[in-house]
Amino acid sequence: MKRLYEPAAYEAASYDDCYWSGTAELPRCPALEGDARADVAIVGAGFTGLSAALHLAEAGRDVIVLDAQTPGFGASGRNGGFCCIGGGMLSDAAIASRFGAVGLADWQAAQSGAIALVRDLIDRHSIDAETHSNGETQLAHSRLGMARLRHAGGQIIERKELAAHGITGPFHGARITPEGFALNPRRYVAGLLEACLRAGVRVHGMTEVKGLPEPGALTTGRGTVRAGEVILATNGYSADGLFDWMGARFLPVMSAVMVTRPLSETELAAQGWSSRQMCYDTRNLLHYFRLLPENRMLFGMRGGIRATPREEAAVRRRLRHDFDGFFPAWTGVEATHMWSGLVCLMRGGLPFAGRVPGHERLWAGLGYHGNGVAMGSYTGRLLAEAITSASPIPPVLNAPPRRFRLGLRRRALLRPVYAGLGLVDRL
Repeated sequence: MKRLYEPAAYEAASYDDCYWSGTAELPRCPALEGDARADVAIVGAGFTGLSAALHLAEAGRDVIVLDAQTPGFGASGRNGGFCCIGGGMLSDAAIASRFGAVGLADWQAAQSGAIALVRDLIDRHSIDAETHSNGETQLAHSRLGMARLRHAGGQIIERKELAAHGITGPFHGARITPEGFALNPRRYVAGLLEACLRAGVRVHGMTEVKGLPEPGALTTGRGTVRAGEVILATNGYSADGLFDWMGARFLPVMSAVMVTRPLSETELAAQGWSSRQMCYDTRNLLHYFRLLPENRMLFGMRGGIRATPREEAAVRRRLRHDFDGFFPAWTGVEATHMWSGLVCLMRGGLPFAGRVPGHERLWAGLGYHGNGVAMGSYTGRLLAEAITSASPIPPVLNAPPRRFRLGLRRRALLRPVYAGLGLVDRL
């Protein structure tokens, strides 16, 4: 197997500085020793894999889940906790052009349905996920960005009205999307994992899948797992070479996040920030941020292109620089946690959920473009329903992804793309 980034991006230590890691204990999921059999074997114990496993088990299937690290180690346990509209990079017009009006309607229904599913899972399984925020707020970083928000319509907040909504900073106004909510992703993973275990799912951490030598078979280095169906649910932490079809069909990119110490009421008043909304700006290389329930501020942005100590240090400097620009009253407030993780892009700009073409017993779900809390959970259910009841997956989510150019060197595409998008953002 070959991974695009340096080994540090995939090692256990990459999770050490993540704020969420200390907010919830996960049930023990020991490594799998020896051989095993199941109706369905799932590779990856994040939102997609655990959601698929839970829905499969509730439908009476015997399920085993394998993860190279621990459940939620990847993007599912280290993201910003935005359960919101999204999952793709294409505009509605582009989706309608490619898939027609029906395809656009399916995509919009999927986004809303994904949020509703997460809410249902939290309620049905009594998951204490520290939810808050009534939808999300997009903040204009420029006059042009504000013009675009006004053109999009909806609930618009003009610049002079922002302070009344508890928002201050270098913004030209905002637009509120009423759907979605924020959560603690680690607690959500823990709740899904506990629900899976109660339903009889076998979950094994520290069990890296080394290959798929034949249909329905997985080798782990300690044995072989045989199953009627196999689901690949590793998203941005996938590897080229595990299975030939996966090669170059996904592009992991880094996102970087910081969390401050708890802010006092005096410090919040000094900045003029009291909003609990999920927020992000109108840049192509966007920033995302929200005030956590304990008054820590979470702030995230694009990460580096290499997983090296030097690059990580540079990313952290940029992260702090941009945070201070947004919130000048908090320039002296220390960040207690800084970390990075991989999100997953697809060349077609949309997620993929479905059977791997040409392989009757192999399925995959991946490519949420930084919005996997809702869409990853939803994709897991789609895959489970397709396996248990042959429910069709909408073409907008089932179109086979194309390969990126440059193969294993495709990460080189990021530098010129980032430079171009950054230039546009400064105009």
